[in-house]
Amino acid sequence: MADTRARYDEEQGALIASGVWQAEAAAALPDLAGKTVRVLDGAGVTQLDTNGAWLLLNAARPNASDPMPELRAFDPHHLALLQLVAEHAASTAAQSGPRHPGVLEEIGRGTMVMAGHVTGLLNFTGRLTLELVSLAGHPHHWRWREFGAQLGAIFVGAIPIVAGMLFLLGVVFAYLLGDQARQFGANIFVVDGILLAVMREVSPVIVAVLVAGRTGAAITAQLGTMKVTDEIDAITTLGLSPMAVLVVPRMLALLIAMPLLVFIGDIAGVIGGMLVAQEQLDISYYIFKDRMVAVLELKTLLVGLGKAPVFAVFIALIACRMGLSVTRDARSVGVNTTSTVVQSLVAIIVLNAIFAVTFVKLGI
Repeated sequence: MADTRARYDEEQGALIASGVWQAEAAAALPDLAGKTVRVLDGAGVTQLDTNGAWLLLNAARPNASDPMPELRAFDPHHLALLQLVAEHAASTAAQSGPRHPGVLEEIGRGTMVMAGHVTGLLNFTGRLTLELVSLAGHPHHWRWREFGAQLGAIFVGAIPIVAGMLFLLGVVFAYLLGDQARQFGANIFVVDGILLAVMREVSPVIVAVLVAGRTGAAITAQLGTMKVTDEIDAITTLGLSPMAVLVVPRMLALLIAMPLLVFIGDIAGVIGGMLVAQEQLDISYYIFKDRMVAVLELKTLLVGLGKAPVFAVFIALIACRMGLSVTRDARSVGVNTTSTVVQSLVAIIVLNAIFAVTFVKLGI
């Protein structure tokens, strides 16, 4: 453009611009290779848009690490535009530059995320406890219909997959134990191993994993979708508590459904082991039953059933908290649903390890 000029003043280290500075003004910039621009003078600039501002700033400061030049004699509106473009360019460069965090940074970041989940879960547990205390004094506020619907969805719908999975695991355990027991002529002790493994460890852990993946993810997705579609805000507007309406029924349903599913898993696993013992080890159903009655202790069954409510509480807390933490976009629903499954699996493994150590210490 004819009235657009820029020159470099060696004495002042200044880039002096004049005229109209828009996208077409790039050709007016002088060659500044090897030169340092300390001052950007805009006394003669008559028009300036974001393209022109970026051209001037990029010419005076080609690298993000270069110091910001002094902006001299610009019109106040032009000065404000230059400062805005400079701030935006700096933030964009910081975000887009290639950066490879180190191992310690990744560990620190993961620790902070984990700490955030723990504190968030504690906060959510406290708020839920207050809600339960409030509901205890007002039984007519309990959402029994919602509780029944959730119990049916969580319990009845999970029976086929729980029974099928534990049946197959019982078959696998019986084959593995039977293959070893036959080498020592100790076929009958396979019954002891199946009962101990299935009822004490396998059934509660596998059922918890299945429920976390099936029900926990579904709860987070349901609550997250309600958050996105403003249904939770509507519940609050009606004077109702989202905790009482949405969280408490789902937690109670999980508390009741989990021990029942574990018990069904126990039966399915034992049946699977019984079939393999009959075919592989020549242990008839009657011998298997007699051995089971002789060696099965009540504490073996109760240990497995006792883990179920604890797993259920943690799955419900994590799933409901992540569902209510969803922001108002679809991507957040997917991210939080995935996080629910991961957190639940970690919680199940950690809790089961704590149970194992505690029971050994107590001699149970």
